[in-house]
Amino acid sequence: MVDDTWSSALHRLWQAASRAEEVSALADDVYAPLLATPGVHLVVGTRWEDPQILRYMRALRAGSDSPVITATARSVPEAAVREPGDEPVVTRIPVAGLDDAGWPEAELLRRTPGATFVVCTFRLDHRGWASLGVGVDASADVAAVEGRLAQAVDVIVACHTGILQRGREARRGADDALLAEASLQMDSSLDVEETLRRVARIAVPAVAEGALVHLLRSEGPEFVAATHVSVQQRRALEEIGRENPWLAALLARRGEDEDTVFLSGPELDGSPFADTAEATEATEATEGDGDGARPGAAGGDRHSTVISVSTLRARGRVVGSITFVYQRPEARLPSSAFLRSLATRAALSIDNALLYELRRHAVLSLQEHLLPSQLPVTDQWDLSASYEVGDPMLDVGGDFYDAVTRPDGSIALLIGDVCGRGAEAAALTGLARHTLRTLLEQGTDPGTALSRLNRALRQERASRFLTAVVTTLAPRADGTALLTTCSAGHPSPLVLRSDGTVSEVLTGGLLLGVLDDVSYESHEEHIGPGDTVVLFTDGLTESREAGGAFFESILPVRLAALRGFDAAHIAESLTQQAKAYRASGQDDIALLVARWTGVPPGADLLPHPLQLVRTAR
Repeated sequence: MVDDTWSSALHRLWQAASRAEEVSALADDVYAPLLATPGVHLVVGTRWEDPQILRYMRALRAGSDSPVITATARSVPEAAVREPGDEPVVTRIPVAGLDDAGWPEAELLRRTPGATFVVCTFRLDHRGWASLGVGVDASADVAAVEGRLAQAVDVIVACHTGILQRGREARRGADDALLAEASLQMDSSLDVEETLRRVARIAVPAVAEGALVHLLRSEGPEFVAATHVSVQQRRALEEIGRENPWLAALLARRGEDEDTVFLSGPELDGSPFADTAEATEATEATEGDGDGARPGAAGGDRHSTVISVSTLRARGRVVGSITFVYQRPEARLPSSAFLRSLATRAALSIDNALLYELRRHAVLSLQEHLLPSQLPVTDQWDLSASYEVGDPMLDVGGDFYDAVTRPDGSIALLIGDVCGRGAEAAALTGLARHTLRTLLEQGTDPGTALSRLNRALRQERASRFLTAVVTTLAPRADGTALLTTCSAGHPSPLVLRSDGTVSEVLTGGLLLGVLDDVSYESHEEHIGPGDTVVLFTDGLTESREAGGAFFESILPVRLAALRGFDAAHIAESLTQQAKAYRASGQDDIALLVARWTGVPPGADLLPHPLQLVRTAR
């Protein structure tokens, strides 16, 4: 005969189990139907952590609407023998035979003399077990009671399994979201130390309470960053990361081990993370007073400290390590798989930043070797230059400049721009600058120098074209200087007069390296004392603001505002203004500035003794 009352209750119990977010929410739907079973006077459940730690006990007696709930973390060593295996176990025990040392339910059951305790013990997860039992009298159908207990336990276990599964799925989703955000944050910086700091900040407090990051150098681990949910403990972590010998030895022992290692309890003895009663009391006593706090222990939080160390490995080599400090329940510790994934992403970001740093240094070094290290200066000329790499990540650029003295006492200024970037552009840059420099030092006029460079490019079958402009500055007896300019498709130089007016040197010519036979015409004009000639590449004029306007449109006004300043200030100021103005465009900026200081009328115009000054890079 089917028991409709129990069947309905069991149906409601399954429905409640499908909605429950924790097993304790099923208590009413389990206890009441069992208590309604004929002969049942008491229903009692227990939850155990490990074999012998009683977490709580809940009991409901017939005729009572209020359960008795005992929340505890009491150790009951004798209860360890009750721990079940993988399958639930149903047992009948006379209440009189229960030993209080192993049965905390005994005290409640003795209030029903002559009762029998029918109990089902079962495992919920790897961390602990539980029991559900009833006290029955002689009128009870014990076999039926055992069947109902087994059915109720089936629902409880299924509910708990579902909750764990949903929790794992939610955690996987949260972990995936965190990993995606971590990748985005870490990949957004190409600075090595900033990337490492982001690794630490992203992980706290989502992954752990504290984090330390070390970069592997040839001489050993180098501390870079630390963070903690507590400002005081962050300072302590920073000191540990820099100076603590225990942590340094641990990281050295880890070497190239790819597995994440967790350390706790006795494994932390002698470390700054060791959990001792004295350390915990000291932490609680000094909470909020600052420097005495032990890393990993928050005031009033008695969870044992756990640390993990993950090796950061990218492209077959170790780049560093990340150490997490946990002060949370075991259930909230991240999995090794998650930490490996986070470490892999962090390592790749760090490795990319390291590679970028190496490439940037290589690009800047090569760029420097393509530019003159020194500019000639006499008491007649104030020369200076500025070079700003648009984006070192792209590759070495093709902008170049130089200034050379000539046999007749004049100075030749040259500036140019090779199409594109990279090794081929760099080779062409070196060829162009050194060809022009050699010709101009020998006294070749600007037009002839450009023509001969064009012929050399065609003979070399250069696949790229370039632009250039050459200006010679020749002192005259009346205190002025003759400006002779030839251009090969390059932006025209500007002249800043001593009265603040700005004019353009009108000259033009075909690009270099396009046709075989090309001649270039010269344009002449005079400049007076205090006048300044400014040569530049199109990276300056084509710096573009967000609205679309080019720096070229305001360059004359910005240059005029620099009247009276020396060449170095003019060169650096224009470069920085163009950089600040630029919202788009990543071309290099090169400037060469010459300010004519003048000579007294009738002075000796033979070449003056020269000095060499280092040019700006």
